[in-house]
Amino acid sequence: MRTPLEVREIEIPEGIRASVENGIVTIEGPKGKLQRQLYHPKIEIKKEDNKIIIKAELARRKEKALVGTFAGHIKNMIKGVTEGFVYKMKIVYSHFPIKASVKGNEFIIENFLGEKSARKAKLFGNVKVTIKGSDVIIEGINREEVGQTAANIERATRVRDKDVRVFQDGIYIVSKGE
Repeated sequence: MRTPLEVREIEIPEGIRASVENGIVTIEGPKGKLQRQLYHPKIEIKKEDNKIIIKAELARRKEKALVGTFAGHIKNMIKGVTEGFVYKMKIVYSHFPIKASVKGNEFIIENFLGEKSARKAKLFGNVKVTIKGSDVIIEGINREEVGQTAANIERATRVRDKDVRVFQDGIYIVSKGE
């Protein structure tokens, strides 16, 4: 069943500039600038005063869901340019000490389970990775880039061909500072 109007309003905080042009939403704040294309033929996104309004007339189930999705993306963009996102990971080993380092846009894991070749994980976008002892901290303004980088690092240390109950070595996400 169609509802006559599905509307979400997002308040723009002080010190943040936002613009919407041809389905491209741009948010600028103290930490940087994010841009994202949010387009659907039945959904209208516009900026009025200090609000971004997302609405769909005679919306079906998928359009209603997309209105909520677009609102969530814009809220994450606003939070990213004001506070940023921080993921914390922990290096855990019991058999062989793991040596981790960052070179360019790659995270390199050496001596994982005594392997001679290093494992590598790709760093996405504009994220900053710092290693302090057994802690790995990933920071950035784009939530998707920070999360994908953390997932790549965690996936690079997946244990293969061994009993995962015994070999629990790896680099794991401990907290998502949202």
